[in-house]
Amino acid sequence: MAKTRPGKKDLDSYTIRGTNKIVRAGECVLMRPTDTSKPPYVARVEKIEQDNRNNVRVRVRWYYRPEESIGGRRQFHGAKELFLSDHYDVQSAHTIEGKCVVHSFKNYTKLENVGSEDYYCRFEYKAATGAFTPDRVAVYCKCEMPYNPDDLMVQCEGCKDWYHPACVGVTIEEAKKLDHFVCAECSSDDDIKKPQTTFSSSPGSDSKVEPKRRKRGP
Repeated sequence: MAKTRPGKKDLDSYTIRGTNKIVRAGECVLMRPTDTSKPPYVARVEKIEQDNRNNVRVRVRWYYRPEESIGGRRQFHGAKELFLSDHYDVQSAHTIEGKCVVHSFKNYTKLENVGSEDYYCRFEYKAATGAFTPDRVAVYCKCEMPYNPDDLMVQCEGCKDWYHPACVGVTIEEAKKLDHFVCAECSSDDDIKKPQTTFSSSPGSDSKVEPKRRKRGP
């Protein structure tokens, strides 16, 4: 008669091999790829299990990088942008290399310093179809593109829309020196551009004014 195989047990946490870092369900981790020339995979740990041989495995929900999605990377995708996919998997806990933090888009834009472990997510992604949720996001500038937090933008004092410096004919260096900006549509015969020495804020800040236009996402 075959012996009954002992069941698996759930663990509250797992200590990453070779470190003192503790991972718990709900946290995000960096996982070693099979191709070591590629960056580590990013996943959210859903469950931690241990079998009767003390092997620890984690059920994860994968984040995709833009270049891993069906549509590929586009201009408005930030360097640290990820998509939370509907792709689940079970992996050996030994493939976990470290921990990371996947921020909401709003919280990411408020970070004073972005570390190597900081990422952000503003879309959920269906791996089989390439569909995104939400499928519409705010767009800005004459180019009508969603906000990329890696890019500097200037806000028009008239219409309150945000513009890429290149789209309004100024360099990034010039834009950094502006404290006031008025787009061509809002400007008049009067010279209402005022040269200043500072520029701050971005569409990701609390001062954001939602544009009237909406456009399909990635």
